[in-house]
Amino acid sequence: MRDLIFVCYLGLIALLAFKRPFLYTLIYAYIDIVAPQRLSYFMLNSIPISLMMFGCALAGYMVYDNKTDTRITLRHFTIVLLLIYCGYTTAVADEPWAAAEKWSWVWKALVFAAFLPLVLKTRLRIEALTMLLVLAVSTLVVTGGIKTAGGGSGYGQLVLLIYENSGLFESSTISCVAIMIIPLILWLRKYGTIFKRDWRVNLYATALICACLLIPVGTQARTGLICASVLAVLLLLKLITYNIRYIFLPLIGGPVLILAAIPFLPQTFLDRMDTIRNYQADQSASTRIAVWKWTIEYAEENPLGGGFEAYRQNKIRYEVDEKDENGDTGPRAGEFQVDEEGRAYHSSYFEMLGEQGYAGLLMWLFIHVGGVWRMQSIRRLYKKRNRPDEEWVGPLASALRNSQIIFLFGSFFVGIAFQPFVYMLTALQIGLDTYLARRRAEAAWKPISHKEATSHKLLSFDEIHVKNRAA
Repeated sequence: MRDLIFVCYLGLIALLAFKRPFLYTLIYAYIDIVAPQRLSYFMLNSIPISLMMFGCALAGYMVYDNKTDTRITLRHFTIVLLLIYCGYTTAVADEPWAAAEKWSWVWKALVFAAFLPLVLKTRLRIEALTMLLVLAVSTLVVTGGIKTAGGGSGYGQLVLLIYENSGLFESSTISCVAIMIIPLILWLRKYGTIFKRDWRVNLYATALICACLLIPVGTQARTGLICASVLAVLLLLKLITYNIRYIFLPLIGGPVLILAAIPFLPQTFLDRMDTIRNYQADQSASTRIAVWKWTIEYAEENPLGGGFEAYRQNKIRYEVDEKDENGDTGPRAGEFQVDEEGRAYHSSYFEMLGEQGYAGLLMWLFIHVGGVWRMQSIRRLYKKRNRPDEEWVGPLASALRNSQIIFLFGSFFVGIAFQPFVYMLTALQIGLDTYLARRRAEAAWKPISHKEATSHKLLSFDEIHVKNRAA
């Protein structure tokens, strides 16, 4: 029965998309994020629905969209270059079978990220994709938030729709992404036009932000705490830019709220967060540091990387502080040695370094750090403009910049270098950039009429050009 409902639902929205082919792009993004086929027993699992929707989206773009002013930015080109480079490293990978399995979904994420900016040609499409990303993630976040509020939290125990430990269903990944979408929620609440901005939108946005903040508590992932801290700093800096006097409100109220919330937090969550300070006593944290050291040494011998899943060949040894009978660590407790092999990177930076080498890491950094720089440049440019129809641009660029910064900090502690959601967010930035560049070009060039040109017989070509630019 559940399979039949899913098939009817996806079939209905696919039929509606015939009139607006861009909707196929949104449907594909929804399927890639929520993965409804994983909720199905047999019907959706037997149909390549993501491939079908992408084919429809591509066909809609080729047939209906205007391609005369298609713009390719340097970051857009770098995504394509990274796709080709990853294909090469997969062909010569140290772990060919495991690399081929990861490549089977990585190339789809990169191809869709390269395709997405081409169709983001209007404000409505940009806003629609932003809303889709938020609502698709909220499918998991709301479920996790309700379970956390009901006491069903725990590291590796918070089930989001299905028992799964990959993609956005993995605890550290969803903790990072849940915090990343908060700036986008705030933008949609204030500047969104698809839904009428009233008390219902404000209520849902507020509840969704609370659910996002509950996800790090429910998953007990340290990555979520780091991302939430980065978000708090970014919001504090925003307050300071408006009025320096506002700095005292969060500096005083923030610690008070944290102290007031501690009694309501699970003890297991507090113990888990304490391992950030005492990482020598936590085997998971010690493993990461040992793997990172191994990755640096591996990259020195293999500067082009070892292909996907190259970590499977690592063999590491590290020491962990042993706890005494009181649960304390120190000289009396002693240490013990641990030998492990095939441990994952647990960091996007080291994931790129180990799998794609220095060249892949540099391309990856250019794509994501470049996003922060471009969004900041757009925010500054449109901050000086006072046109009513452009008041949404600066805040959206600021929200996308903040989301990217949160990702750059959070991804240091979780291996999500090729997470499809992140590349959709990157494509959204590129689409916004090219859309605004197209608008500025159109506003700067408006040809004068033939009548106006003939009435000024003595105008030179340069004078006419200046007049056109002024218009």
